[in-house]
Amino acid sequence: MARKIVIEPVTRVEGHGKVTIQLDDAGMVTRSRLHIVEFRGFERFVQGRPYWEAPVLVQRLCGICPVSHHLAAAKAVDVIVGAGTGEGLTPTAEKIRRLMHYGQIFQSHSLHFFHLASPDLLFGYDSPPETRNVIGVAMANRELATQAVMMRKYGQEVILATAGKKIHGTGAIPGGVNKSLTPAERDTLLKGPHPLNAVQMIAWAQGAVAFFKDYYRKNKAFIDGFSRFPSNHMSLVRKDGAMDLYHGVLRVVDANGKRILNDVDYQDYAKHIREDSRTWTYMKFPYLQILGPEKGWYRVGPLARLNTADFIPSPLAQQEFEEYKTVTGGKPNDMCMHTHWARLIETLHAAEMMKELLEDPDITGCERVVKGRRQAEGVGLIEAPRGTLFHHYRVNADDQIEMANLIVSTTNNNEAMNQAVNIVARAQMNGVKEITEGMMNAVEVAIRAYDPCLSCATHAYGQMPLEVSLLDAGGALIDRKLK
Repeated sequence: MARKIVIEPVTRVEGHGKVTIQLDDAGMVTRSRLHIVEFRGFERFVQGRPYWEAPVLVQRLCGICPVSHHLAAAKAVDVIVGAGTGEGLTPTAEKIRRLMHYGQIFQSHSLHFFHLASPDLLFGYDSPPETRNVIGVAMANRELATQAVMMRKYGQEVILATAGKKIHGTGAIPGGVNKSLTPAERDTLLKGPHPLNAVQMIAWAQGAVAFFKDYYRKNKAFIDGFSRFPSNHMSLVRKDGAMDLYHGVLRVVDANGKRILNDVDYQDYAKHIREDSRTWTYMKFPYLQILGPEKGWYRVGPLARLNTADFIPSPLAQQEFEEYKTVTGGKPNDMCMHTHWARLIETLHAAEMMKELLEDPDITGCERVVKGRRQAEGVGLIEAPRGTLFHHYRVNADDQIEMANLIVSTTNNNEAMNQAVNIVARAQMNGVKEITEGMMNAVEVAIRAYDPCLSCATHAYGQMPLEVSLLDAGGALIDRKLK
């Protein structure tokens, strides 16, 4: 008998979503979909607002990654005020923003791995739900749980010092920043109070990478085989090919490592990327125009960044990167669960970069803002924790935003997540007599590997229709109008 399995809500992610899995009469999976069921509409909310409000307004999309939206919007309005596309800011402004961003990367990656993903690794995706959670982690490994809390706290303290608030700060403004660090703030982040200091964060980040590598050695078949499929990969890279999470050029490689987009200026992203829509979700489906919607989809985020970058410009993370690349012989990695490994290498890189920036004298400088020739349009890109984030604004002569387009990290991963859901659903459920809670959680594990922020990713494409249905007293449909 044909039936439909519904997983709602998808748990241990930010935002609201559900999965539907269709089974035929033989119990074989015929279709699986990840549905985003909420709608936000920030691209409309900001229209008519002064452009300088954008960096503060758009970060209300999310309480988990507001810094990413704050900085992407700020980079877009930098272009509008004539401050350039990253290199035009003062050294103090750029380094304060970078420090803010690495604090965001550090706290967000720590939150995701330890609080949201590690229960599946420590206890197994088919373990009892009452154990498979962050409380279970704390009970089973108190030291690990404590480190996770302190790592996130340190990242939040960095954001507080650079943005003025831990959540929804105001530090980045058009053309620069509105504050630099005081010597006291710098010294506190560098030296303590113990253990909240930059050196300890590097040590704990190294320990987190070692923890995953030990788990991988003991569970190689699971990590390698769970939800594996080829794809294209996109990220920003520095002009010399290094990983750069704050600024760079846009690079896309295919499943074999061949470059599809070869370090293009992201101001021209619209020449290369299109967005498709489906009737069953509020999340769009981006793709590369040159390949079309069927073959042009791609992955973003930690896995993609380690597939596109030539090297990581911090010594400890680079050592880990070199070991990580040996698993695939230097070729792009297509194993979803390796995203956790990549995420922890980035966590280590962020810790190293925070220490380096805190030791830079420019971080306490006074030159914070530049302006140039006013422009009507600007694009800002940044590597958010979950992947490449696009903010695009056009303003009118009265300084009001008249067009906004946001392609957020989770949207970029939409097709990849749907592919992962389908692969895991087939592997777990094809032909079985009883669908267990563990099987359904396995599908969620595939989604969680992407650390999705579902509320950030909800947008309508075109005009949303108004549908009115008239039912009789028995619930039968009498008439339906669509406007």
